[in-house]
This record gives sequence, C-alpha cells and structure tokens, in this order.
Amino acid sequence: MNCWAGSLCLLSLVFGGSALVAWTQVRSPANTPPVQTQQQKDEAPSRQGEGVFVFKKDVQEVVLHASVLDDKHHFVPDLGRDNFVVFENGQPQQVTFFHREDIPVALGIVIDNSSSMCDKRPAVNRAALNLVKASNPMDEVFVVNFNEEYYLDQDFTANIDKLQAALERVESRGRTALYDAIVASADHLKSNGRLEKRVLVVVTDGDDNSSRGTLETTIQRVQAENGPIIYTIGILGEERTKRTERSLNMVAESTGGVAYLPHDIGEVDEISRQVAHDIRNQYTIGYKPSTPQNQGGYRLIKVEARAPRHKKLVVRTRTGYFAGQERAAR
Repeated sequence: MNCWAGSLCLLSLVFGGSALVAWTQVRSPANTPPVQTQQQKDEAPSRQGEGVFVFKKDVQEVVLHASVLDDKHHFVPDLGRDNFVVFENGQPQQVTFFHREDIPVALGIVIDNSSSMCDKRPAVNRAALNLVKASNPMDEVFVVNFNEEYYLDQDFTANIDKLQAALERVESRGRTALYDAIVASADHLKSNGRLEKRVLVVVTDGDDNSSRGTLETTIQRVQAENGPIIYTIGILGEERTKRTERSLNMVAESTGGVAYLPHDIGEVDEISRQVAHDIRNQYTIGYKPSTPQNQGGYRLIKVEARAPRHKKLVVRTRTGYFAGQERAAR
C-alpha cells in the first residue's frame, strides 16, 4: 500500500465466523465524536448537545425507516401510527414509537475509485454534492473512495467545502472491492455516527472483483438490527451483467433502499435528487420484538400500510435482520 499524508486506521471486518482484518488508509484524519447510546423509549427524536438529534429507545427495540408509495408510485406523507402493521416472522408486533418528520441522518457516500471510473467521476461528484445540498442541513456526512482498498477521505462533517475536496481526491486505478467497502462503511456508521438514522449511498461502475467478503456475508453484516439503509447506483454501461445487477439490487432491497441502474451518466444527478427526496420522506417506526433478541437468529420483517383513501400502498423497508448481531459486534 502506498503511503499518503494521514494516519493508518485498523478496521476489523468479521465475515460469518471468521475475522478479516484490513488496514485502510485515512487520508484526511478527523476527530471522531463518541457514539451516542440511548436506553429509554420515546416517540420523538430529541436534541442533545451540539444540535444532534437522537432517538430515545429501549436497547431491545428495532427501528425501521419506511417509505410508502401509492399505486402511482407517489410518496404518501400523511399516514398515522394506526395505519401501519409490523410483522416479524409472520407475527404482528406492537409498535412502541412512531413519527414522520424529516430528521437528520448519518450519511456515508461510498464511491468506486477504480480505473474504469476515471471519466465518470466529475459527473458523480457533482451528483453527490447535490445530494448533500438537498438534504437536511443537520446531516452528518462522510466520504469513502475505494478501489481494492477503502479510503476514508473525509470523516463526518456538514461542511460542503470539505466534502467537495474529498470527492475530488480522485486516484482512479486498480480493482473493485465493493463488498469490503460497503461493510467497512456500515461499520464506520455504527461505531462513529452520532445519529440513529443511518444511510449509505454507493456508486460503482462494475462488479466486485477484489473483495475478501462475499455478497452473502456483506448482506448479513448490513442486516444487523438498526443497520443502514443502502442506495446503490450502478453506472454499468456495456459492462452491465445480470450478476452485477443482482448484487446491487440485493444489497439495496435487503436494507430498505433502492438500486438505480442508469443507462447514461447524465441520469446520475437526477437520481441523487430522488435519493435525497426518499430519505426526507420516510416514516420511523419502532417496535420491541415479541421474541427476545438474545435468542438470535434471522428475523423476517414485513410492514403493511392501510388507509381508506388509498387503494393499494406499498411499504419499502428492510426485509429482515440478524438479532443480537449489533450488540455482539461491539
């Protein structure tokens, strides 16, 4: 690994039952604030120190961020708590808190920096900045550039100039370790993000050809309870394959996000605005599972929304989670 200005940061990535240790380089070191932990339940976010919004929730609760669309694919913003039913492994669950206001998010922008991305980066960078500008001004954002390695080029900040500088730090070369970058970014969100709502936006132009983890182990890692929503953007062009499309769709859909597969680089800017709109128009639903978390195992989630004035509503949220995984990984 080449030496850059900055310090080395050790990330431990655990896949299945084995541990994978990867040295990743931090080109722009930043002071990382401590994680905010919450032990109490509440039905609304609160502001704690430095304007940070956090949820007061029981450690056993599962938090879902859900987008609701009608039969014309329009967002439905005016539903109440009684319009939702949450199922875990087919069993209805008691909703413990609910709200629908726009809340700040901890956002990771994760961009492929391999050699094939060189001519695409200017358009991708503009779209990424527009995503941030269209978001809540209290969002905290970090930037990751990756090829076969993971580079944290800007830690959490709301400073547009710093984010732009990190996005423009392009060294397009090498191969694509997409899965490793996703897992490392999700771990960074969990360990260092102060906000409870967590999102990753991942941009790539090809299939993973360098990760030590697999698609299956990556999905398992990001499906810890209260894990991130992941939006994937695949600028695949002539390299479009069913394998790549499947990978991007599975990562996104399993976490409640969306996979975008544009045919032209010019579509990326509009996609970034769609992602920002989606994040800003989600319901937050919390429930305490009827089966204790310490029993472990994979839990299948389904959320239904019903309202008399709508014929059919589609709810997009995470499809499931591995119980106890988040606490075990700490």
